Amino acid sequence: MTSAPSDKKTEVGSYFISNYPPYSQWKSDQLPAVESALDNPPTEDTPLGLYLHIPFCRKRCKFCYFKVFTDVNAAEVQRYVDALCDEISMVSRRAVMGDRPFRFVYFGGGTPSFLSPKQLTKLADRLRQHITWDGAEEVTFECEPGTLSETKVKTLREVMGVTRLSLGVENFTDAILEENGRAHLSKQVFAAWEWIEAAGFNNVNIDLIAGMVGETWDNWKFNVQKALEMSPESLTIYQMELPYNTVYSADILGNQSESPVADWGTKRDWVRYAFDEFTAAGYAVSSAYTLVKDPQKVNFSYRDNLWKGADLLATGIASFGHASGVHYQNLPHMDQYLSTIESGQLPLGRGFVPTDLQKLIREMILLLKRGYLELDYFRNKFDVDVLDRWRDVWDGYVESGLATIGDDRVELTSDGLLQVDSMLPAFFEPEHQNVRYT
Repeated sequence: MTSAPSDKKTEVGSYFISNYPPYSQWKSDQLPAVESALDNPPTEDTPLGLYLHIPFCRKRCKFCYFKVFTDVNAAEVQRYVDALCDEISMVSRRAVMGDRPFRFVYFGGGTPSFLSPKQLTKLADRLRQHITWDGAEEVTFECEPGTLSETKVKTLREVMGVTRLSLGVENFTDAILEENGRAHLSKQVFAAWEWIEAAGFNNVNIDLIAGMVGETWDNWKFNVQKALEMSPESLTIYQMELPYNTVYSADILGNQSESPVADWGTKRDWVRYAFDEFTAAGYAVSSAYTLVKDPQKVNFSYRDNLWKGADLLATGIASFGHASGVHYQNLPHMDQYLSTIESGQLPLGRGFVPTDLQKLIREMILLLKRGYLELDYFRNKFDVDVLDRWRDVWDGYVESGLATIGDDRVELTSDGLLQVDSMLPAFFEPEHQNVRYT
């Protein structure tokens, strides 16, 4: 795992933290505990979410580290969609579901919008034979601009019931999109935006990436201005990193070449500039990565519930889930994933049973990404004063100008918020401090 002090280059390694303990610690010998969690009623009174992974893309971006497939034919796509529906059918009969409705649903990828309107309609029809998300607070669907059409956008709104559409713009300059291996160009963003606005989604999010290869200050300012003109309900900005299994990382490690990505200090300056411009336009900072136009209208059900330990039934190849406090991941290889489902079994790959301390650490580090912690929350839920438990760490962050401590609240400064992921490993248990994250 790489930390990110201000003057450090962007080197190969995972920076963004999305769970605890690290994924590298999850093992297949923990699967009996996963099966038990799925086969028994929920042990905690917690919201329920559903994640569906669509692993297909038109191209693989050079910075992508997700499980994606390109150059697939219609029959291969259909076999996968059929398996996904069969998996959800099996999951829907497990005791952990109980009578709980889905609070949130997330179609991620890959590129969920890779599917055609006809395939999406068929998928929705099949899924509704087993589950419903009609009462969900949030149904999110990730889109790549070049895969959209007016018909597909209407299908997402009217047939799929999507309430939050997330558009992977990443950059508005064609040369940078092409250099980084993106499949779309800027004109496709603007065409898609017209259809999206006409469809009337509750919340449309735009993704940008600070630090794509070829990025400059002038171009970043251009990106921010274009995003402001589009005026989305929310904006997500990621800082470019280089996990091990990306095209760029393979080149750096194989050829001993220099990292082509801007250093961490520069990327943070770019995100700070974007935050300043958007807050000046009336947006509110919602986390280290997100800005929201109207906090009364837009919340992030998927993010906030998951960060507080909600159950997430994960479906699709290599997807990550959480049931009654037990972590699990599906099988990561396509042949194995498909054949396991086709034999009538859930495609579980590995799991982890966290201790109470590990559950506490997980919630604390994830909730800190919002920029603050309410100490009473942890006293009430875990009977722990997180300030006392990690006093030396907090004192160090206060001394470094990364955090402030109030009566019942820890708050990150703007410097702390912009490098929060580099601050989180300090709270890990000693045995997890220096292990590989993924």
